[in-house]
Amino acid sequence: MNYQETLEWIHGQIGFGIKPGLERVLWVLNQLGNPQENIKGVHVVGTNGKGSTVNNLQHIFTSAGYEVGTFTSPYIMDFRERISLNGHMISKEDLVTVANLIRPLTERLSEETNFGQITVFEIITLIMFFYFGNMHPVDIAIIEAGLGGMYDSTNVFQAMVVVCPSIGLDHQNILGQTHAEIAAQKAGVLEGGEALVFAVEESSARQVFWEKAKQVGASIWEWQKQFEMKKTKTSYTFNSPITTITDIQLAMPGQHQVANAALAITTSLILQDRYPQLTVDHIREGLAKSFWLGRTELLTPNLMIDGAHNNESVAALVDVLKTKYQDKVIHILFGAIDTKPITVMLSALEEFGDLQVTTFHYPNAYPLENYPKQYKRVADFRTFLKQQEQAGKDDFFLVTGSLYFISEVRQYWKDTFKKDLCVDPTNMVK
Repeated sequence: MNYQETLEWIHGQIGFGIKPGLERVLWVLNQLGNPQENIKGVHVVGTNGKGSTVNNLQHIFTSAGYEVGTFTSPYIMDFRERISLNGHMISKEDLVTVANLIRPLTERLSEETNFGQITVFEIITLIMFFYFGNMHPVDIAIIEAGLGGMYDSTNVFQAMVVVCPSIGLDHQNILGQTHAEIAAQKAGVLEGGEALVFAVEESSARQVFWEKAKQVGASIWEWQKQFEMKKTKTSYTFNSPITTITDIQLAMPGQHQVANAALAITTSLILQDRYPQLTVDHIREGLAKSFWLGRTELLTPNLMIDGAHNNESVAALVDVLKTKYQDKVIHILFGAIDTKPITVMLSALEEFGDLQVTTFHYPNAYPLENYPKQYKRVADFRTFLKQQEQAGKDDFFLVTGSLYFISEVRQYWKDTFKKDLCVDPTNMVK
């Protein structure tokens, strides 16, 4: 297969859906010599904040001079973002090489077992484990779980640290209807011997993590209990039993990003004995430039895109708007997929006044005609973006909703302007 054929093969498995379970991935990994056993890594689970936390850790360890592999989803601009080395996407050549190795094994899986057809996410997970565990070994891999944890295909390696930034009500048809049920799936990755670093507000979910960690013998580090981070006039100060770090600057706004940064700091400090090159200065340096595509990202001084795709991420976005843009006239364009609590999400955003809705090019995009009638419907997001041309100095424009929608908008913006646009060095269209 060449590169295009590789993408077509991977995406051609979409029809096989989501199938929680480890047997298919473990079977193929065994044929590959179990490269996942070579991984020294951090497993990031939870509902929101996983990508930002992975990104924080990558910047911190890369700043310290380590080879850092990251596995994230979904991608914003390029499929290869999902498997990255020191913040740079896997090369097309390497992706093709590993895919050509794995494809015959997935075909044998179907012929020789009754485990069923392999899924898209499982293929990508297999590529990642072989790449980081065998083809291009890394000093540390920061691996974001896909759906859940216990039966997620990433749950086949022994993590040094498990990190959970949040638990919310998402993917309830698969993970469970309550916070506690969802937390049980996420906490299911704990095996014992690792550290648990988490920030879970809902009491029943928090209790699930505590009980599971105690059951398996994982050490516990909880946000606002064992560690915290406070705002000063010009920066943040981190406090924990390990150390105090002052003068921390964060590239990404919002109180939720303060918690995500604190999780990354704590994880880094826990691992400092294993990674002695890492210093407090590397932590500061990493967080000061840690930026995540499509999350509170400024395309211009008065245009932001943000993938707020569920109730919890909308609440975090609302906090950013109230904190940083309270003096602006805010105009919002929202587009989501049809599995989300759209009415509740819109209700949280409509307090800012000018809230418009749209649809986009994705199989599960919410149809324009199905949105509540009180919201102005925009057939094409480009129409909304054109409003910016006549904007006053107090106008601020926000495009939000599904990350698939944000990806489409960001790609259009980059293609239209054909150059990097930068408001802040950390918020750059790359």
